[in-house]
Amino acid sequence: MSPVAHEIRTQQPDDAALVGLMAGGDHEALDLLYRRHAGWLTARLQRRCPDPDVVDTAVQEAFLAAWRGAAGWRPTGEFGAWLWTVALRRLIDQIRRQRRHGRDVSWEVVGTEPIDDGEFVLSLSDTTVGAELARLDPDLQAVMVATAVDGLSTGETATLLGIPRGTVKSRLSRARKLLRTAIDEEER
Repeated sequence: MSPVAHEIRTQQPDDAALVGLMAGGDHEALDLLYRRHAGWLTARLQRRCPDPDVVDTAVQEAFLAAWRGAAGWRPTGEFGAWLWTVALRRLIDQIRRQRRHGRDVSWEVVGTEPIDDGEFVLSLSDTTVGAELARLDPDLQAVMVATAVDGLSTGETATLLGIPRGTVKSRLSRARKLLRTAIDEEER
C-alpha cells in the first residue's frame, strides 16, 4: 500500500485534501470522494429525473469532470456544493441529448414530506403544473425547479447553474409565461 493510500485509509482526510491528492493523479482519492458523494448526488439527481440511466451517466460525468478539473478547483466553498453544480449541469446535458435522439426524458420533481411514522411521497409530475413543467426545455425546467421547488434565490440559482442572474430572470419569466398559458388553455 502506498503512503498516500495508507493516509487516506487511516486518517480520512477532508474533501479539499482529497481533491489535492486527486489533482496529483491519485485514483484512491477519487475513489474515496466517489464513495462519500455518489450516493447523495444520485439521490438528488433522481429527484430531478426518473430515468436511472440518465442519472447514472450524469453522476459518472460529474466525477470525470472533477477528476479532470481537480487541479483548477479552489477550495472557496464545499466540494460537495461544487460537485452538485457540475452534476446538475451534466444532467441537463443528458436530458438534452436524450431529447435530440427522440427519447422523452423530462424532469420529475419528487420530494418527501414526513407524516407520522411514514413518508408521503409528493410527485409534482402528477399535477397539471408538473405535467406542463415536464414539457418545458431543460434549461427552463432547471430554473423553475431551483427557484420554485428548491426555494433558491435568483443569485443562488445563477451560481448553481453557472449562468448570469439576468439569464435566470429571463428564463424564469419565459417559463412562467409558458406554464401560465398552458394551464389557462387546459382549463378552458
